[in-house]
Amino acid sequence: MQCRIAATGLKTQFGAIAHRPGMLLVTISRYGVRSFVVVCLALALPMWASAQFGSYWPSASPNLKYDGQWVFTRLRYHPSSSWNHDYPRADRHLASIIADLSTARARTNGSNVLDLGDPEIFRHPLVYMSEPGFWDMTDGEALNLRQYLLKGGLILFDDFETTQWNNMAAQMRRVLPENHWIEINVAHPIFHSFFELKKIDYDHPMFPGMVPDFKALFEHDDPGGRMLALANHNNDLAEYWEWSDTGLFAIDPTNEAYKIGVNYVIYSLTH
Repeated sequence: MQCRIAATGLKTQFGAIAHRPGMLLVTISRYGVRSFVVVCLALALPMWASAQFGSYWPSASPNLKYDGQWVFTRLRYHPSSSWNHDYPRADRHLASIIADLSTARARTNGSNVLDLGDPEIFRHPLVYMSEPGFWDMTDGEALNLRQYLLKGGLILFDDFETTQWNNMAAQMRRVLPENHWIEINVAHPIFHSFFELKKIDYDHPMFPGMVPDFKALFEHDDPGGRMLALANHNNDLAEYWEWSDTGLFAIDPTNEAYKIGVNYVIYSLTH
């Protein structure tokens, strides 16, 4: 399957499940409507279950040994397993896009899963957290995250909706009590660090009509200063990344989700 990046015309080979035009019509004519429905359900249910409850890999694969290259680094938290939603396919798909489209040295043969208290997070300029509405941490982890952010790191929160914001915000008050969330829009430099984005308010992939909002924490609460944390609220970029090789979601919003993700990575490497 080819994941097309509309802005550049480049094509990235993922080599996963094929999505062939005309395949479903052949299935209907050969097996009949009833069999077609059964086939569709058989294909859709694993995707739906994975989208709702996390990907097929509930535990983390071995981390990559640090060698100076960029690695997609995901944060794990306990006791919830919600941290693994879209793992590892989303992580590795975005890394492949980074490697193909930019000159950044990105590892495409794996990704990292780290605990907040792990000193290894200091080797990575961007760390990603899924479903922070279910996140909890120890005081030691809160202190380690604070030190990471103040020393130049950036944390990205993704895949959470509506009142799940409250838990994420409460946890971040333990980390940076002196900072306040500031809403940002497409004019912010992070949306122009690689791709020149004109629009960022694409629908949530699982909840049509839910328009995302983007908020960030900045040093000294200055939106012109260094970004410490970024929240994709009412959004799920990784859902688009995970299923980009299957045709589950439309090409346009999938492309935009990738472009936003690429911009985040390039911004974290250059600011």
